[in-house]
This record gives sequence, structure tokens and C-alpha cells, in this order.
Amino acid sequence: MNFVIFGIILIEFCSAWKCVREKTRIKKLLWENGKLRIERNQLKDEKERFSNENFGEIEELNAQKNELKKEIEKLNAKLEDALKTTSTSASSISTTGSTSLTTTSPPITPNDAFILVIPYYVDESYLQSGDGSSQISAKINAPRNDYASEAAHALVNGKLHIFGGYPDRTKIARLDDCTLNELTVRLNEERRNGHAALSIENGEKALICFGDSGNIRKTCEIFDGSTTVSTFAADWTHRDGGLGLYKNQPTSVGCGDYEHQKAEMLSASGWIALPDHPKRISEHSLVALENQSMLLIAGRDYGNGGAYQSGIWQLKDENWNQIGELLQADFAGSAIYIGRSVYYFGYDSLAIERLYFTETEELQNVAQIGNQPGDYYLPVLFQTISDYCI
Repeated sequence: MNFVIFGIILIEFCSAWKCVREKTRIKKLLWENGKLRIERNQLKDEKERFSNENFGEIEELNAQKNELKKEIEKLNAKLEDALKTTSTSASSISTTGSTSLTTTSPPITPNDAFILVIPYYVDESYLQSGDGSSQISAKINAPRNDYASEAAHALVNGKLHIFGGYPDRTKIARLDDCTLNELTVRLNEERRNGHAALSIENGEKALICFGDSGNIRKTCEIFDGSTTVSTFAADWTHRDGGLGLYKNQPTSVGCGDYEHQKAEMLSASGWIALPDHPKRISEHSLVALENQSMLLIAGRDYGNGGAYQSGIWQLKDENWNQIGELLQADFAGSAIYIGRSVYYFGYDSLAIERLYFTETEELQNVAQIGNQPGDYYLPVLFQTISDYCI
């Protein structure tokens, strides 16, 4: 009996202990389950927050993408319009007199052509319209009033530069807005007068040649916008012989003091002889045409006592031919080619004459569109806009 009771008590005790242990295990499982549930909820919240943040960023990126797409479409439309209307141009300028080649498609009409004229006294500068309808004073600033006296000029990287002249024979200055700013770089030679300048290598550089005495009358140098380097000297002297482009190569004709007829062209290996000009010519203007021929306008004929000339000559296919005449004989003027017109600014006659050419560059007519305000020797010419520096 006692054994049975003991057994029952033992069984009850074991059951109670087992139950406590089981309850403890269950409580532990419930605690772990609760912890896992909390972690799951935290992960869920984190996921939702992350998704919302990224979704917002994605939405913002998509919005930016759409805006960029619209901008690209606008730019493409503008580019297409520009390609329909934009023309290409190339400029080349020389002095004794000054020559500018401007190629446009369609060509600039006289109504749209405006030329800044800077004489030896810069305070007498003016803006001339190509159709002759207006001539307005322009304000150009310079270190001194006679700063452009007998200077040669050319474009370098689209900027007008002047070289040498009086009083500083080695100066190089650039026109910035309405001011001639002298550069620190200098010419290698003293070029007081009789020299010329020409834009070369697609307007990236300028060739400056010749002068008034000694071997300088043959020498040349190249300016690239920051430095000057000597290059081939001509075989003949070319004081007042000018520089122009013939077959896209720098060319000079005649000489003021040696009074010869020699023409030369600068190649990659040196100067090459061209056919002599029919006259002992100098103080003319050289102008390149698009067809690779070159015009020689006005000048003095030292085979005829230095008589002033009105002839318009053309060097084409290695031959010189007179193709027309100015309305008034002249010398030491300057010329510039804009569109299908050559504008000649006379020194002695004061006349401003326009030579009009057809699309095939045949001379059609010559007309006087005005007069210079004074007798300006080798004025600096620069193609610009209608209200430049006025």
C-alpha cells in the first residue's frame, strides 16, 4: 500500500516537473517567436521605407530624363533650323592695300555689309555700309592717336591685328571690342612702311612680309597669335608690293623702289616665280577671289613716271588680263572682298568704289558708293556689324 502511494506521488511529481519544464520550453518558444515577429515587422518596415525612398528617387530620375529629352528635342530642332540658314565663311586680309576674302552661301548683300575703317588717326575711324547708304563715326581706342599709321593688318583667329608702322615698327596689336591692345609679342624685323600682312592657314596665322629698306624688303615672318617665327625670304624685293592669295598661296607683285614687274608665290619650299605683271606696278591692292584667281587693283606704274592707275587686273591660269577699270585712278588704297563685291577705298581720289561680281565671279559693274572723309593712306579695313563701336 505504501509502495503504491509512493508510486502515485512519484508519478504526480514527475508529471508536475515535466509540465514545468514543458511550460518553460513553451514560454521560451513564445518569446523567440515574438522576437522573430518583431524582427520580421522591422524588416518589413525597413523594406517599405527603402522601397519608398528608391521609388521617389526613380520618379525624380524619370522626371529629369523626360526634361532632358525635351531639351534635346528643342536643341535638335534649333540645330536643324541653323543648318538650313547658316553659311560658312573664310576670311583672308592683306594690306598695301588690304584684301579680305569672305565666302558665304548665300553671299552677303551690300545691304548687309558693314566695314570698319581705321585710318592713321584712329579718332577719325568710321563705319561704312556696303550699299553706300550710311557712313557713321566709330570710336576706337588706342595707345596714341596715330597708332595705325602705315600699319599692315590681317585677321588671326577672327580677330583684327595690326603690325608695325609708325611710330613703333615692331608692334603687334589686337582689336578687342573697340580697343587696339598692344601685345607683348613683337615682330622679328622693324617694318616701318612698305610691308604687308595676310591671313593664312584658314585664318589661324598671319604672314607679315617686306619693309622699306635693305633685306627687310624680302623678309617674312609668321604670327600665330602668341609667337612670331621667321620663314622664307622672297627672291625679289617687294616694298609696297602687297600680299594676296593666288591659288590659295601668298603672292606679291612689284616693288616701289626697285620698280620691277616680278610676281612671286610662297610655297611650302620657298618662293616660286609667277608671270611678270605687264606694268612696273606698286602701291596697289591684291584681292583673292573664290575661284583661286587674284585681282590687282589700282597702283602706280613706274614704267610711266609713277602714274596713278585705274586698271583692274586678274591673274588667272598663270596669265595677267585687265578685266575692267575703276571710275577714278588711285593708289595706296585698301580693298576688302565681301559676298560678291570688292570694296576699294581710294587714297588720292577719296572715292569708295564697289566692284560687283556675278556668281561665276565675272566682273559685272563698278560703282562709286561714297567718299572717304579724308585722304587715308592704306586704311585698316574690318568687316563687322551695323552698330560696331558707334
